[in-house]
Amino acid sequence: MDRADVGALVQSAVDGDAAAWKALVEGLSPLVWSVVRAHRLSDADAHEVYQTVWFRFAQHLGRIREPEKAGSWLASTARHECLKVLKSLRRLTVTNDPQLLDRVSEDRTPEQSVLDSEEAAAESERIRWMWQEFEELGERCRQLLRVLMASPPPSYQEVSAALGIAVGSIGPLRQRCLRRLRARLNARGAL
Repeated sequence: MDRADVGALVQSAVDGDAAAWKALVEGLSPLVWSVVRAHRLSDADAHEVYQTVWFRFAQHLGRIREPEKAGSWLASTARHECLKVLKSLRRLTVTNDPQLLDRVSEDRTPEQSVLDSEEAAAESERIRWMWQEFEELGERCRQLLRVLMASPPPSYQEVSAALGIAVGSIGPLRQRCLRRLRARLNARGAL
């Protein structure tokens, strides 16, 4: 195909002429195939590149500044796509080692990733609710529970001295505070 014909066909294809698009594909496919075959790709990779090149051409059809040079654009894109495939193939190692082939993948499946992310979001929401309900407890419960959550945990004698609560009252008060927190969380549906 000569450049003037290619330019006219590109303009017609941009305007929605299906016959012009078909003529472009039929006329320029040998060019695309010659570039792809020159890179000695497998049949599957060659067909993938061929499809990708025409897909990219369709995407950019209306933005090609020099429609008469569409053949050059296609050849350049085909070369670029072939090089991308060849580069990705370098990362692969072909083997017939049965121990490698039978190894279970350590990668998580996309489904497992979604489930993990949903579980993490739900756990984050439960924690947020817990702290909201914790803040609704009385001051005395909040102080006691905060002190008891310290790491390392203080002795009851230290808690007694810090908060002015009798040593024998710390355990029962702690239980009442936790029961109240649990009831609030149950009412909210967080447990």
